[in-house]
Amino acid sequence: MKRQLLSVLLVGLLPGLLSACVSFAETPGERFQKVMKEMADLCQSKKLIATDSRCILPKMQPADPLATEEGRIAHSIKIPIPIPEDSGYKPGMTPEQYFEHLCKTEAGEFIYKTVENVEGLYLLRPNKPDGYAAEHLYALEAPYGRGVGGAHPEEYFVQPVIGKYEFLEVPLASSESGAEMPNKHRRYYRDENLHPDKKYQTAIDGQFIMVPYIVAETEVSTVKSRYGFTWRGIIRPHDREFGIAGGEIIVLDLQTKEVLAVRRGFVLGVSDPDMRPGFSWSMGKRCSVHKDKSEYTFLNEVLKPAAKALIKEK
Repeated sequence: MKRQLLSVLLVGLLPGLLSACVSFAETPGERFQKVMKEMADLCQSKKLIATDSRCILPKMQPADPLATEEGRIAHSIKIPIPIPEDSGYKPGMTPEQYFEHLCKTEAGEFIYKTVENVEGLYLLRPNKPDGYAAEHLYALEAPYGRGVGGAHPEEYFVQPVIGKYEFLEVPLASSESGAEMPNKHRRYYRDENLHPDKKYQTAIDGQFIMVPYIVAETEVSTVKSRYGFTWRGIIRPHDREFGIAGGEIIVLDLQTKEVLAVRRGFVLGVSDPDMRPGFSWSMGKRCSVHKDKSEYTFLNEVLKPAAKALIKEK
């Protein structure tokens, strides 16, 4: 009787167990590819407009880290302690287990030298807004680390009260710098008299205040920054398939090419079939070692600003 009862229980549980195994075996990468195919089919069958995300996302291609000169420079930098070629992935790991392993063994801040009284710095590799790429498993090279300063880095590095530097320099985009334009860089700098009536909203100790907007800009043929930073993605097997992306922020002495510091981290994207379009980097989990410190704070600690924030209340 007991054997019969056990057989009945096993038969009843077997479909659920098989289903669980199938679900477990499906990686975020496999799930993402299914969703992309469904979107592409829907776009075609319903004849959706080209700007519909269900038509845009399936057509996106994986990021090419070496597509730009800035990217090639970033990936050519040799750091003192590079990541191992073997990430430590073991067959049978869940995405969460693999993510925690990477955070424990590879993530962190590695500061080799700090510099005092830094007036300004050079952003070697400006970033573009993520847009729909933040919902694509492969379209962003580095969901972690590439967003330092956002779309307006001058407000984070120069404009008080967040900005602590006197100037920030960035390379001009190829579309901005033609053969007829000798200047190849843009410099953002402080000029208190340029916008006498323009105010900027910021916060001090959690309280919103209005301060004068003092950022000016000009195009220059040479840079005066001694120090700068760039970012790059970590490209290895298993990471993206498991919905994980790594990135590094590298701080450099531009004259000697010495690496002053590296900040490395990982993000575990949200892979949920009930969420449209099924994946998100922006809602993902970051390594806990970095959760209380921004990339900007890290840069301030390595390249210590000489200028103090100019705070003038409204």
